Amino acid sequence: MHDDLLRIGDFTFSSRLLVGTGRHRDDGELLASLEASGAQVVTVAIRRLDLDNGGKRSILDVIDPSKYTILPNTAGCKTVDEALMVARLAHSIGLPKWVKLEVMPDTKYLLPDPIGTLEAAKALVRDGFTVLPYIHADPVLAKRLEEVGCATVMPLGSAIGSGQGIHTREELQIIIEQARVPVIVDAGLAVPSDAAQAMEMGASAVLVNTAIARAKDPALMAEAFRLGVEAGRKAFFAGRIERQAYAQASSPLEGVIRATT
Repeated sequence: MHDDLLRIGDFTFSSRLLVGTGRHRDDGELLASLEASGAQVVTVAIRRLDLDNGGKRSILDVIDPSKYTILPNTAGCKTVDEALMVARLAHSIGLPKWVKLEVMPDTKYLLPDPIGTLEAAKALVRDGFTVLPYIHADPVLAKRLEEVGCATVMPLGSAIGSGQGIHTREELQIIIEQARVPVIVDAGLAVPSDAAQAMEMGASAVLVNTAIARAKDPALMAEAFRLGVEAGRKAFFAGRIERQAYAQASSPLEGVIRATT
């Protein structure tokens, strides 16, 4: 695993756990969980920032930019135009020119719009953004987004914030097999074993928010996710044994001592 770094466009990271900042109970819990996670990339929903707040602190004032790279996201955007506006706004206030792209007109299930996401991705890539699109686990769409220049694809494991774990295993395996860019499994992960499973499949990274933020002990859960990601990555390189239809003895049967009569 020499030089096992996560490369996204021009960005390079040693941690393969990305974390979100929404739904934490207070800034203290947020900062403690960020520290425990070992994450280097932190997502922030730009649309939900009050940028005209009369000098009051925002989440951008809470997070230390020398320790974490802020990944702006377009959460809350229902249309292509809204997503483009928010991405450009994030860059205009001095954040890096990359974006987690979300276009979600559906307010009940929060499923991403595949057509709108592809359209917005094309426009942002033309504008010079490093684009990380959040999508359903659709192998065809993932390939199209890669072809138009996206730096990653971010397929969901299950619905955002649902804590249902990975329901899209078969589709994720196809996406990972076909991708020439990092595949980051995003949404629905509930426990570190979900993250380990994604990494064992060959995912490049995972993004976790609610499972950490709403845990009884966010910092402890963040540490657990860090370990789950690390274990899953090592297991992927180690190579799992093949599944067998029948049991196989772990000790050889040849040459064993047998009872005599």
